[in-house]
Amino acid sequence: MRTPALVTLVIYGWRFVVALVRTIWRHPVATSAPTALGFIWYQYGWPLAASLFGVVVLSLLFWVFIDRPSFARLVGWRLLAWWRLMSVYRRHWQSVMDVSGLGKRVHGRSYLPRLARVQCDGWADRITVHMLRGQAVKDWSDRIDNLAHGFGTTSCRVALIKGGRLLLIFPRRDPLASPIPALPVPDEPTIGPVEIGKQEDGQPLRLKVHGTHILIAGATGAGKGSFLWDTIRGLLPAMRAGLVEIWALDPKLMELSFGRALFQGRYAADPADCADLLDEAVSVMQKRAARFAGLQRSHVPTIEDPFVLVLVDEVAFLTAYQPDRQLRPRISAALATLTTQGRAVGVGVMAALQDPRKEVMNIRNLFPDKIALRLDESEQVDMVLGDGARDRGALADRISPVPELGAGVAYMRLETSPEPIRVRAAYVSDADIRAMVAQFGEAA
Repeated sequence: MRTPALVTLVIYGWRFVVALVRTIWRHPVATSAPTALGFIWYQYGWPLAASLFGVVVLSLLFWVFIDRPSFARLVGWRLLAWWRLMSVYRRHWQSVMDVSGLGKRVHGRSYLPRLARVQCDGWADRITVHMLRGQAVKDWSDRIDNLAHGFGTTSCRVALIKGGRLLLIFPRRDPLASPIPALPVPDEPTIGPVEIGKQEDGQPLRLKVHGTHILIAGATGAGKGSFLWDTIRGLLPAMRAGLVEIWALDPKLMELSFGRALFQGRYAADPADCADLLDEAVSVMQKRAARFAGLQRSHVPTIEDPFVLVLVDEVAFLTAYQPDRQLRPRISAALATLTTQGRAVGVGVMAALQDPRKEVMNIRNLFPDKIALRLDESEQVDMVLGDGARDRGALADRISPVPELGAGVAYMRLETSPEPIRVRAAYVSDADIRAMVAQFGEAA
């Protein structure tokens, strides 16, 4: 049955009007500026229009030189978002959806997810998408490579905003490509989130250590020591004030031994000494729990009851690879006790390891906060960060093995946020550690 030409013209005319109104509503500046210039040109001639255009351009340039951040926030990123929307995403949307399998064809009719909004900032494009009815987040997370290459970026991440609505993040550049020098030691004692590096969006990376446990996994040379030493560095003033104690277990004798003078004698390298130190931490925890029972439910650090952070550099050597069959269950039991009962009374554990398999570290699920540096296999990403983390963009197996590019780069998944974030810890050199020991060794 043929559709009358008049009906076809009415339908296309209606679609044009709707698209025009939607464009004006979403991009009022981008549409009103050329419309106003065209009206002035038509009404008063091109010289006045050109003069006004020049004044506007000079004013914007002056604004850029005077206050670049406010210009970028109010004008620059909006213009870039409009340009990226028109030149990249809307232009290639249908072809990418069809090729990747996210667009559907039912009874001869095509259905496409709707591109709702594009936002830009200093490092990435953020695309809000309305999924088709019946689609799941996994349908999109399984196709992050298709989406990234389809829109000309190196990676893509998928996050759920609410039912039926997704956020796609396409990085345009990598703010974490260069190593970060050691951060200054804080002026005031603090046990709050410790600044240890930078997030991918340029914001400071602050790691919560009090009231949680942290598992750090990464291959050899991935930069696990950066997270350990940055944490120590951020807690030095609190250690000097008596509000924090760091107990160090260093079975490799290569990482934490360099600053053993900072640990007030709470340092162990021999497996038997490590077991004794863990048992002592369990004893401290249990005595506090007995005193706090019925009085308080959370720990507030004081000189009498400081926050105790147990650092374990290579925990797998003390558990899975320990040849002494009597020490192995003893150490595993102590770690399990600390990670299940310690944070409420101010005893935390930060453990680092290379191999995150369950048979190597069978209590990894007892660590609320997890950090994955460069890993050897894609399956290991979900072992560390939880099921589905890699599908949502935590590509820890693709971090560069070149130290200048990838050392200290990691994906972090916190207890308070299920979405993994990409971060880089600052590099604490041997000279920085010597300076820490010289300044805080005796006082700490």
